[in-house]
Amino acid sequence: MTAPLADPAASPSAVSSGSTDSGAPAAGRLAAGHPLALLLAPIAGLLLPLAFAPYRLWPLGLLLPAVLLWLIDGERPRRALLIGLLFGLGSYGHGIWWIYISLHRYGGAPPAFAGLATFLVVLLMAAYVALFAGLLNRLAPAPGARRWLLAAPGLWALLEWVRSWAFTGFPWLALGYAQVESPLAGFAPILGTFGLGALVMLVAGSIRLALARLRSGARAALAPLAVALLVPALGFGLGRIDWSAPAGRVLAVGLAQGNIAQEMKWRPGKLEETIAVYAGLSQRAQAQGHRDLIVWPETALPAFLSDLDDNFLAELRAWAAETGTDLLIGAPDGDRARRDYRNAVASIGRTPGVYAKHRLLPFGEYLPLRGLLMIFRDFVQIPMADFTAGAADQPLLVAAGVPVGVSICFESVFGSEVRRALPAAQLLVVVSNDAWFGDSLAPHQHLQIAQMRALEAARPLVRATNTGLTAIVDERGRITAQAPAFVETVLDGVVQPRSGVTPYVRFGDGPAAGLAAVLLLAGALRRRG
Repeated sequence: MTAPLADPAASPSAVSSGSTDSGAPAAGRLAAGHPLALLLAPIAGLLLPLAFAPYRLWPLGLLLPAVLLWLIDGERPRRALLIGLLFGLGSYGHGIWWIYISLHRYGGAPPAFAGLATFLVVLLMAAYVALFAGLLNRLAPAPGARRWLLAAPGLWALLEWVRSWAFTGFPWLALGYAQVESPLAGFAPILGTFGLGALVMLVAGSIRLALARLRSGARAALAPLAVALLVPALGFGLGRIDWSAPAGRVLAVGLAQGNIAQEMKWRPGKLEETIAVYAGLSQRAQAQGHRDLIVWPETALPAFLSDLDDNFLAELRAWAAETGTDLLIGAPDGDRARRDYRNAVASIGRTPGVYAKHRLLPFGEYLPLRGLLMIFRDFVQIPMADFTAGAADQPLLVAAGVPVGVSICFESVFGSEVRRALPAAQLLVVVSNDAWFGDSLAPHQHLQIAQMRALEAARPLVRATNTGLTAIVDERGRITAQAPAFVETVLDGVVQPRSGVTPYVRFGDGPAAGLAAVLLLAGALRRRG
């Protein structure tokens, strides 16, 4: 018979006994209440972003969660919550500090306001780690396989999934993203980012269980160590599967990177110079060899499509027809009279069309809870910050004869958004303007996120940005070409459109969230005589 571990009185005794559910002692644990845990937690958190781009030390993404499990072992839920909060503050304080750059340097916010707003976002993200630690020690306090191999992976994945939609959603630095180049990446087309996060925590829990069993001898630690090795080995095998097949001919592409300084981009009188830059890059791409598709980044043209000179658009269409090239260009679209503004990508060429961004960036492209948060607009000046979201079911753009799934900047952070275009889309296109974040970690992390989208969909992906990182990614999430950052250039390359349906494309995040719930439930129950 099973029953939830809901008796608070059972928690201290179960943990302080030092025994695992297998009868082995929980070795190497700090004594409950040890002050060293409060020091080590933020240090371990600070190191976690090293697992992500640009450092890409993915083994740290497996080891440091094991350190977190070790630090909260034996602690009462409230103190575990504090340790988790410190770990999260270290992790997100290091990993997303670049929000300050966008608010202060480019948004014009005073340093104090930008610093406070950045801290509040970091605090909100850290609260998820705190909630994980506190709930884990409440629901599954006894050390052992149930806690480390069931409850911890399930709870972590559930919270990452909740983080993707709660409070408008911000799943940045989800653990799975750090594994796009590890053996675990083979699970991405099946379980997606959040399922991958559960597997990361499963490996971390296996490491923690192995350490706990060492006091009973090396043989007792072999089983959990085998799990820690078997999961990546299985992922490596899954990574050999071709989830998609070539569709049609190989396309020659050119990705324009104009390197327009963010502080100059929206200034009056800059438009003609910007047009000249991107027109020149497109001509350069053709001069280097015929291009089937040329992509300009997000808001490459800082003017409404309807406001652009008719002669310019006519010349662009004529050039596209003459050269046999299709263009995807980022530019705002909408109706000034109705104050209906949209962040858009227009297809110029054989199949004209416009895609309007569906998942908008809160505070950057729209203001949530406008009645309460208008003070934000008083301090931060962000051009085009009143966009209207495009429809969820827009028809796909067709470029170079291929249906493409377009994502604009923030949309690429959500597998659920990119999945809307699949399986019809044979090529994924991401346009962005990461100039908002300067020379920080953000552009590198954003590119790594795009790699995950290619992995989940088993589709090639091209990514055009204003200042970098412009890149071409294959269907296995590998970067095959990349332009240097902060350089005016055009990245030339080839892509093979593909068709097919991965399990993630078919079912989305539902299976991973359901599996996580089952794991948590199994780990939070115990047998009673």
